[in-house]
Amino acid sequence: MAFNDTLRILLPFLFLTQCLQNFVRGEPQVPCYFIFGDSLVDSGNNNQLNTQAKANYLPYGVDFPEGFTGRFTNNRTITDIIGFLYFMIKLYIYIYSKVLLHLIYHHFTNYFLNAMCREIFEICAGQLLGFEDFIPPFANKMEDIIRGVNYASAVSGIRDETGKQQGDRIPLNEQLRNHLITVLRITKIMKSASAARQYLQKCIYVVITGNNDYINNYFVPDIYPTSRLYTPQQFADGLARQYSNQLKDLYFSGARKVAIFGVGLIGLTPEIIGRFGANYSMVNDAAQLFSNKLLPLVNDLNSHLTGAKFTYINTTGITVTSNDSLSLLNTQDTCCPVVQDLGTCVPGSTPCTDRTQYAYFDGFHPTDVVNEGFAGRAYNEKLPSDASPYDISRLARL
Repeated sequence: MAFNDTLRILLPFLFLTQCLQNFVRGEPQVPCYFIFGDSLVDSGNNNQLNTQAKANYLPYGVDFPEGFTGRFTNNRTITDIIGFLYFMIKLYIYIYSKVLLHLIYHHFTNYFLNAMCREIFEICAGQLLGFEDFIPPFANKMEDIIRGVNYASAVSGIRDETGKQQGDRIPLNEQLRNHLITVLRITKIMKSASAARQYLQKCIYVVITGNNDYINNYFVPDIYPTSRLYTPQQFADGLARQYSNQLKDLYFSGARKVAIFGVGLIGLTPEIIGRFGANYSMVNDAAQLFSNKLLPLVNDLNSHLTGAKFTYINTTGITVTSNDSLSLLNTQDTCCPVVQDLGTCVPGSTPCTDRTQYAYFDGFHPTDVVNEGFAGRAYNEKLPSDASPYDISRLARL
């Protein structure tokens, strides 16, 4: 084999080795990572609550290394993927097997080698935050909090009453109070308020909320009066004002690098389509009124809060511009059988065999393959509209 061909074979592995260095050394890009939100990123905080909104049973976690933990998906959540380099190990195995196959059949073409190099380079350029383990939920109080905590709670929202029909939950206001407990504990560990403050300002904070304020509040008129009291625009305006105050509270607790995600196309989830039929678009339209206010909100916070580095992740925009990949998935059916009117998986039920072919694991929540694609673009933007003023990779470097 010619020297150039040998070099081309080795280059992908050299690239991959460079990618994996941070993983092996255990050096994340930021010292800590905090997560706030709802069931899209809940990792087990609802497990011990008196609520219907739980995912601590099979088939949830069917593909997750730790089994069912309270995550509302078959494997990882969006914030798991943003924070963790587990996918790099999968990539190494994938590429090794691919190279071995081509060696066996002597089909090393320029196209194959160039494509593989390009694939590895793109993933290396967009490697995620680099934490060696998943960030623990706040409910696991004995875990090491110095590297971060997940406060997210299923069916919770910006408004305190949101989700009450399903039982206990931890609204965003309470999640922020829980974070103050963490801040005090970190201050005690560091034995210095100044050191703790400087440390916390380097961390990444992700907030994914607002979905349930529509799904489990505004569009549940039998329980909540909000749709009778407010027009969709009035509700969005009030929700954005409350959210702005909550994000200011997060800032004053020490946060500086904060990524907030817009509400997605919740009207297209199987459960909402089942409830509203042809009228599903009114759910999307109402939620979009709120999401449209988030970029101006971010710009206002950055302008008026010293050192603030808030950024907006355009959930709807990423979904709309992912049509090429989503069109290959089953977006109509759920991977698992669901409980009527709840949209969660039937406990102990058998999920679909090939989870990579489904967009939704249950009636509301994406599969791992969708989460992976979305997290990749939130971290390393594909289009300028994906994130503003910067994606999470740039936020980590600021």
